[in-house]
Amino acid sequence: MGEPEGDDSFLDDEGHLSDGSTDAEAPDEDDSRWSWPRRILTTLLVLVVVLGVAGVGGFLYLQHRLGGQVDRIPGVFAGLENRPTRVTTGDTEKALNVLLIGTDRRSEVATTGDNAESPEWEPGAQRSDTMMILHIDADRRGASVISIPRDSWVEVPGHGRDKINAAFSLGGPALAVETVETLTDVRIDHLAVVDWAGFAALTDALGGVTVTIPETVHDSARDYTWTAGEHHLDGEQALLYARQRYGLPGGDLDRVQRQQAFLRSLATSTLNRAGSKNPAAIYELLDVLTKNLSVDEEWSTGQMRDLLFSLRSLRGGSIDYLTAPVSGFGTEGAASVVYLDDDLGRGLWKSVREDDVESWVEAHPGELTPQVVR
Repeated sequence: MGEPEGDDSFLDDEGHLSDGSTDAEAPDEDDSRWSWPRRILTTLLVLVVVLGVAGVGGFLYLQHRLGGQVDRIPGVFAGLENRPTRVTTGDTEKALNVLLIGTDRRSEVATTGDNAESPEWEPGAQRSDTMMILHIDADRRGASVISIPRDSWVEVPGHGRDKINAAFSLGGPALAVETVETLTDVRIDHLAVVDWAGFAALTDALGGVTVTIPETVHDSARDYTWTAGEHHLDGEQALLYARQRYGLPGGDLDRVQRQQAFLRSLATSTLNRAGSKNPAAIYELLDVLTKNLSVDEEWSTGQMRDLLFSLRSLRGGSIDYLTAPVSGFGTEGAASVVYLDDDLGRGLWKSVREDDVESWVEAHPGELTPQVVR
C-alpha cells in the first residue's frame, strides 16, 4: 500500500502528521524521540563496557536485572517465510545482526502481544522513528552501526512500495524485520527497542558529553545558534544538538551523523565512568539501562549474557558508524522520500552477510561518519 494521495500518513519529526514537505519549520514536541535506536546501541555497548570492569558480581547482577527488567516482545519472527540464508563459510555464522528500532510510542496501550487489547497489530498505533542494523563481527573484535534513513523508499512486503518507517506502523515488529531483510538480504538475528524517558538524566549523570561544531550554524526551528568550537553538553543541550536538521546542508542525513557523533562521545563518557571501578556507579548504570530495554522473546537472558561476555574486549575505536548509501531525494505522491543507492548498497549488504564490513569500509572510506560532523 503506497502513501495516500495528498497525505503522508506518518508522523514527521515534530510529532505531527506530515504533509510530505521537508521545508516546514516547527519545534519538536518530543526532543527525546531522536535517540531511541542510538539508546539501544548505547545500552548494549555500555553493558559490555561496564561488565568488563564489574567482574563476576556484575554478571550476576546483570542476569538478575535482565531477568526482571528487560521486556520481551512476542512473535517477532513468527510466520516469516523466505528469509535470507546465513553465510556459513568459516566462522561467519558466529556474526550477529540486531535490528534496532525506535518508535514514537503514540499509543499508551499495548498494541500486540500478551498484554494487548487485541492479539493483532493495530495499524498506525505505533510508528518507527528510525532503523539501524548493529552488525557484531564473528570474532567479536569489531562492530558496525548502519543507519537506514526512515524515509527510504523501499518494498514493504504485502503493501507495495512505501517509506521504510511504514513497515512498523502497518505490521509491527515482524513486518519491520521482513522489510529490512527484503531490502538487505541480511538475516536479522534479534530485535531491540528502547523507550528511555530518562535519557537526558543519564547524560547528566555521566557529567555531560563533549562535541565539536566545525562551523557556526543556526537552528531556525528552535532559534538556537551553535557557535564553532567545542561544546560540553548537558542532557537538554544534547537533545537540541542531536535533533537539529534545519540549518544543516544535508538536513536529515546531517542529523543522523550528529546523532552518531554524539553516541561516540556518550560511549567515551561511559567508558570513563566504567573505568572508575566504582561498583555503586556501575550498578546504577545497569539498573537504568536494563529497565528500559525491550528485545525479542527468543533472545534469552543467557544468550545476552554470553554475548556481553564475548564482547568484553570491544572498544569504541573498533566500531564503524555509517548510513545506507543514498542516491538522491524526491517525492512519491505528496511524500518526500529518500532513494537508496542500490548498486553501492548491494556491496555493503553483501559485506554484512559475509562478515567483512571492514573491507567494504576500506574501499569506501567516504561512507563512514567522520569524527567531526556538521
